[in-house]
Amino acid sequence: MRKLWLVFAQTATICLAALFVVSTLRPDLLSWSVRGNVVAIKEPQPDAPARAFASFSDAARKAMPTVVNVFTSQEVKRPRHPFMDDPVFRYFFGDQLDSGPQRREGLGSGVIVSDKGYILTNHHVIESVDQIEVALADARKVPARVVGSDPETDLAVLKIELQKLPSITFGRADQVRVGDVVLAIGNPFGVGQTVTFGIVSGLGRSHLGITTFENFIQTDAAINPGNSGGALVDASGNLIGINTAIYSQTGGAMGIGYAIPVSIARQVMEQIIQQGSVTRGWIGVGVQDVTRELADTFKLPRAGGVLISQVERASPAEKAGVKLGDVLLAVNGQRVTDTTGMLNLIAGLQPGQQARLKLARNQAETELEVTVGRRPKSQRK
Repeated sequence: MRKLWLVFAQTATICLAALFVVSTLRPDLLSWSVRGNVVAIKEPQPDAPARAFASFSDAARKAMPTVVNVFTSQEVKRPRHPFMDDPVFRYFFGDQLDSGPQRREGLGSGVIVSDKGYILTNHHVIESVDQIEVALADARKVPARVVGSDPETDLAVLKIELQKLPSITFGRADQVRVGDVVLAIGNPFGVGQTVTFGIVSGLGRSHLGITTFENFIQTDAAINPGNSGGALVDASGNLIGINTAIYSQTGGAMGIGYAIPVSIARQVMEQIIQQGSVTRGWIGVGVQDVTRELADTFKLPRAGGVLISQVERASPAEKAGVKLGDVLLAVNGQRVTDTTGMLNLIAGLQPGQQARLKLARNQAETELEVTVGRRPKSQRK
């Protein structure tokens, strides 16, 4: 009996040893062995492409180093408390009643447009501030100065003293179409550089009351506070707009954002760098759109043009003979369709230049020559 037990024990030991060796070296031979995956999964073959899905990472990687964070601050004075001169209140609440200056901080974005350190951003980002600091994508922080700004398009140019900077590639605004894929890059809410994705939802948006000269690109790419002045780029990473504003009832992105087209941004930027400011044409009239009702009132063949509702005294328009009630139909042969188009046409003329105005007056058409003046500085706030 003892010999039989010894044989059994030795046999069991040998079987367990064999099972251990097989389970360690060839677990696939044991159909009941526990595998690492609970269910069978398919994995890509070694020769399969690394990316089998759509990605815009190349466009983002190209543009992101050129987008900067803009930090601003300004000194503001608290209003003087009405009990400031009361000795009793000063004794107990002196610190609370102190009306000393405080610093207010702001946040925005910008785009490096030249390796010499020029940066495009929004006018409202740097308006009335006394300190500006720019943080680059590589974490460097440097002070910046304002070269010039243009409130009427909400654009500004900054300058930082660094060399060999990455600069963005300018796209073609005239090639942008509704439905094109776009990326918005900026620093929303100060969380850090962020890329959002969307499409071009509309072109030529105006009559929004955001700026004097409006011709916005509309996009559903998320734009939030802090994105102002950042880049709107196409699927190749080329700049097509400067993010400026959103339509929102909550303060956050609701799928309607606006960007200044790169064509306008470039014109303004070049004038600011060369001259320090922007020069625009002006003739000194107030206008309003000609609706169907107004066209019927003035017996015009069709709606279109703009009604001259004001003529400033001693202005180029008055000197040329423009009168209240005239309807401006064209400027230098270019048809006027609405007030925005008229403003853009006149603003594009050089001061001192002769311009030909086509007017409807007393159910007849007439032409006048006007010497274009220089548009006064904006009074927008």
